Amino acid sequence: MTTVVTYGTFDLFHIGHVRLLKRLRDLGDRLVVGLSSDEFNSVKGKNVIIPYEDRREILLSCRYVDDVFQENSWEQKRDDLQRENASIFAMGDDWIGKFDDLQDVVKVVYLPRTQNVSTTELKTVITQIYDEKLREIRNVASHLNALIDKL
Repeated sequence: MTTVVTYGTFDLFHIGHVRLLKRLRDLGDRLVVGLSSDEFNSVKGKNVIIPYEDRREILLSCRYVDDVFQENSWEQKRDDLQRENASIFAMGDDWIGKFDDLQDVVKVVYLPRTQNVSTTELKTVITQIYDEKLREIRNVASHLNALIDKL
C-alpha cells in the first residue's frame, strides 16, 4: 500500500484544496493529512478563520482523505512520516526544496498549485468586502448624525 502524507492549514476550504487533495490521492492508495493546529498557525503568523476541529471534520468528509492528524511543529514531520509508514511526502510547489532533507525516508513530491484560487486571495476579497460595508455604515451613521444635529 502506498501512503501519501501532506500537510496544510486548509482554512476556508475551496476548489484548490479539493483539486490538490485529488492529485495527492492519485499518487497512492491512502492519503493522510497533517493539519496545522490553530496554535501552530499562530506561530507561523497565520490567522485562521475556521477552527481546527471544524477544518479537521471538513477534511475527513472529503472522499480523497483517509485520515487526519494534528501538526504542532515543523520538526515533527520525520516522525509522522515514519509513524504513518509513508511512501510519499507531497506538498504544493510553493514549498519546492523546503523538505528535500526528508528524501532519505520517503519520496518527496511538489505538486503545482491550482491557478487563480488561494485562501490568501479569498481572505483579501473578504476583507475588501468588509471594508466596503464598514465605509457604507460609517457614511450612513455620519448622515444620521448630521440629521440629528439639525434637530
